[in-house]
Amino acid sequence: MSIIFNPIGLIHSPFTQKENMPIQTSGGKGIKGHIEIFPEYIDGLRDLDEFSHIFLIYQFHLSEGCDLLCKPFLDDKKHGVFAVRSPRRPNQIGLSIVRLIDIKVGILNIEDMDIIDGTPLIDIKPYIPNIDCRKVERIGWLENKAKNFNVAESDGRFGS
Repeated sequence: MSIIFNPIGLIHSPFTQKENMPIQTSGGKGIKGHIEIFPEYIDGLRDLDEFSHIFLIYQFHLSEGCDLLCKPFLDDKKHGVFAVRSPRRPNQIGLSIVRLIDIKVGILNIEDMDIIDGTPLIDIKPYIPNIDCRKVERIGWLENKAKNFNVAESDGRFGS
C-alpha cells in the first residue's frame, strides 16, 4: 500500500535550523511567520479568515529515519515514538495549532509557531475549541513532568 500527499503550500518562519526552535507552539508564543498557499488551492481558503486559530498538518521534511524508542526532552527514559512528539516518526507528519492573523491573496499570516522555514504544508483545518478541546484524565509519562514545565517560565526552545 502506498500513500501519497502533495503539499498545498510552504510554511515560512524565522527558524532556519532546528536548534533554538520552540519545542511546541506554546513555546513559540508571539513568533510570526506566513504560509504560501499554492495557486491551485487558494479557493479552499474561503471563510478560513473567520477563525482565529488553525491546525497545520505538515511534513517533517528534514527528519531522517524513525526511532521507535526515543528519549524526549522532558525525561531521561525512552518511550515509544507514539507516546512522544518526536519528528523521527514512521510517517514524518507534524501537527501544530497556530493563530491566524489574516489572509492576503494566498498568504496566511500566522503567529505562535514552532515550525522550521520551508516546511511543506499538507493540510489546514480550523481549530474549534468547543469540539477540539477535551478534558483529559491522564497524560501518561508526562503526568509529573508537565507540571514542572511551564512555558510561561521557560522560553520553550531547544538548545541553550
